[in-house]
Amino acid sequence: MSVTESCTEGPVTPLPSRETLTAAGEILRALAAPVRIAIVLQLQESERCVHELVGALDVTQPLISQHLRILKAAGVVHGERHGREVMYRLADDHLAHIVVDAVAHAQEGRSTP
Repeated sequence: MSVTESCTEGPVTPLPSRETLTAAGEILRALAAPVRIAIVLQLQESERCVHELVGALDVTQPLISQHLRILKAAGVVHGERHGREVMYRLADDHLAHIVVDAVAHAQEGRSTP
């Protein structure tokens, strides 16, 4: 096969811009921790404050806050102050789909003999 020949038939799918690929990588990097995946799964159900996440995930408040900072910096979650509490929610539903699909894929892999 020469350098100009294609290994596959059909048109080549155009790639998004480098900026878009970089942003997508940042989102995936932010999601790449079990606690952050669990936070996203909790926020998929409804918005939550830190102490609700602490209770649901059985981890310390400083650890939840650290993970929320990473998710917030990546644009995965938004926080809105309500009195003394900050309520966190997902930035959009796409993020929940990414996590739910990854969890489902991981579960499928475990059920294969």
